Amino acid sequence: MTPPEDGFQRARRPEQVRARRVAILEVASAMLRERAVADISLRELSERVGLAKSNVLRYFDSREAIFLEVLDENWRAWLGLVDEELARRSRGDGPFAGETAVAATIAETLTREPLLCELISTMAAVLERNISVDFARVFKRRATDNTARLAALVSRELPDLAPERATHFAGAVFVLVAGLWPFANPTAAVATAMDELGVPKAEHLFTDGLRDGLVFQLIGASAAPGR
Repeated sequence: MTPPEDGFQRARRPEQVRARRVAILEVASAMLRERAVADISLRELSERVGLAKSNVLRYFDSREAIFLEVLDENWRAWLGLVDEELARRSRGDGPFAGETAVAATIAETLTREPLLCELISTMAAVLERNISVDFARVFKRRATDNTARLAALVSRELPDLAPERATHFAGAVFVLVAGLWPFANPTAAVATAMDELGVPKAEHLFTDGLRDGLVFQLIGASAAPGR
């Protein structure tokens, strides 16, 4: 049974609305740390917040819009971490040492952010399928800005790399995460079969595959003719 909504039912002032939105996002983030997106219903989320589903939808378009807001928050926080990590990384010597270090740093920071990886992996295939045009405009503008910020960080570290190639690489980061992450979280049956076949653990496939994929992407972007 959904608990009483107390004073939030009468939230009308902007600060009250912001407080309710923050509360919903905090609960959503906590639930996403417990289980996958597909396992969380709007009904259960609403009950954890203490609201009826209809009232949650006064603050957000849909369940998917809530998770996209969580994605954006974590995306921006991760970009701040990447900024710090890149600023203090060691600059190696040799061919493509800079590209290797930048790509490896991005991969390593992502592997420490499982919630972000989970949301990236469901963004295009699931979460963007049930949002309004108005929210889609807002979210895609933020996503474009976030991608541009990652590209700018890469360009800062690799000033000889053409801006359009840095932008292409920034987009490739999320394509690789989206493709690899589901394989890092197999069902129990698939994990058992992989063990029997002697296949490396799924989590190693993700961390190693992401690092190698990003290193190869960035070296390729730097080495290709016409940069």
